[in-house]
Amino acid sequence: MKQIKKASFFDALIPITFLIALLGTSVYLYSDDSSYGPNQIALLFATAIACIIGLKNGFTWAQLEQAMIKGITISLGAVLILLVVGALIGTWLLSGTVPTLIYYGLQIINPSWFYAASCILCGVVAMSIGSSWTTAATIGVALLGVSTGLGLDQVVTAGAVISGAYFGDKLSPLSETTNLAPAVAGSNLFDHIHHMLWTTVPSFIIALILFLILGFNAQDIPNNARIAQITTILNDNFNIGIAMLVPLVVLLTLAIKKVPAFPAVAIGATIGAIWAVIFQQDLIMTQIDAQQGVFVGVFKLVWSAFFDGFSISTGDAKMDKLLSGGGMSGMLNTTWLIISALMFGAVMEKVGLLGVFVSSILKVAKTTGSLIASTIATCIGTNIIAADQYMAIVMPGRMYKEEYEKRGLSSVNLSRTLEDGGTITSPLIPWNTCGAYMHSVLLINPLEYAMFAFFNLINPVLAVIYGFLGVKVLRIKPKAHD
Repeated sequence: MKQIKKASFFDALIPITFLIALLGTSVYLYSDDSSYGPNQIALLFATAIACIIGLKNGFTWAQLEQAMIKGITISLGAVLILLVVGALIGTWLLSGTVPTLIYYGLQIINPSWFYAASCILCGVVAMSIGSSWTTAATIGVALLGVSTGLGLDQVVTAGAVISGAYFGDKLSPLSETTNLAPAVAGSNLFDHIHHMLWTTVPSFIIALILFLILGFNAQDIPNNARIAQITTILNDNFNIGIAMLVPLVVLLTLAIKKVPAFPAVAIGATIGAIWAVIFQQDLIMTQIDAQQGVFVGVFKLVWSAFFDGFSISTGDAKMDKLLSGGGMSGMLNTTWLIISALMFGAVMEKVGLLGVFVSSILKVAKTTGSLIASTIATCIGTNIIAADQYMAIVMPGRMYKEEYEKRGLSSVNLSRTLEDGGTITSPLIPWNTCGAYMHSVLLINPLEYAMFAFFNLINPVLAVIYGFLGVKVLRIKPKAHD
């Protein structure tokens, strides 16, 4: 067997530089369409470069292929959820659930504090159910519809949704990442959550203040005539009422009861389909082909909502775009992006190219502040390179755990830093599993909403400041290692 050669820093730099150049070119040439094929090709070519380096260093193709397969396997749970969320959006549009949320939102939310209210609402829901993904796909989609009706900026709204969803997810004991970080770092779950409060809550408060400032200084003040027009369109095309919110209540209840995400969302989508048949009969009759028969037509329409989403023509182009979408087929491009990104990350880890960066960082990270800053940077870098928030928690956690123990730093410092750097930066990267998902659900590119996801931007910076100032950095007796 050929001896495996240790990767050099130059080895690690080649595929990263190549990827950055290709992704930059992709965005330049294709703009908002860069995530619909060009970025995937960039990732695949970068994977090929990483594979060539691996082969040069002694790895066999079988080893690299197995690493890619294993890397893709990590994402399959997320892909299943992604597909069923597409079905949920399709059936909830047809059932009137999303239109009803938009209708009531227009009645009760004032535009001046809409952004801040959206952030808080998403935070409360995400904390209750432990899922930023489910929050964005339900409450987030509806809030974007409300912002359209109020004449507010959808990109800022998306930033508020992301900020709130990840704040709640980060502090929820039901969240997978909130459980994963202490498990990797070796800390207690509730000690971890308590320690996160010191960086998370101040970051959220600052974000809310910024959203209030944007809201009170919004230039596009809605006129009552447009809001009345939108509510009329909703009433003319859908049966609007409290009963339409039952699918949402059921989904949130299942999430609070800790039912796994895939079956919970699937049940929510199914109830949406049933509700459509019960409550949206007038709408359905305008959508089906009468020559096929009522039963066959209804069955076909509902079936199509699952795999191809829902489309409506109201006579208002903006409302048509708002009230149409969903379906599993709409998530296939995102699935392609996730698979391509995880192939690249898997090869980079297998060949040891990611580890090279960390070992180089530790040589210069002499102080506690620089160690925490390095951990944050590694989490963000892993989110960019490996394209998955779970990998952005597990890999840096494994790499830095021993160093934190050597320096007498409590494990809660590491688990908090993993979340401050890994969990909340994942939706800001277009090819990351979270960024790709949010793009598919909210229909806004992460490169656009990233500058308004204030909580996600502020939290890592505050964590680094705390590290250098020694604020809430818990210490223990240094652990000796051979």
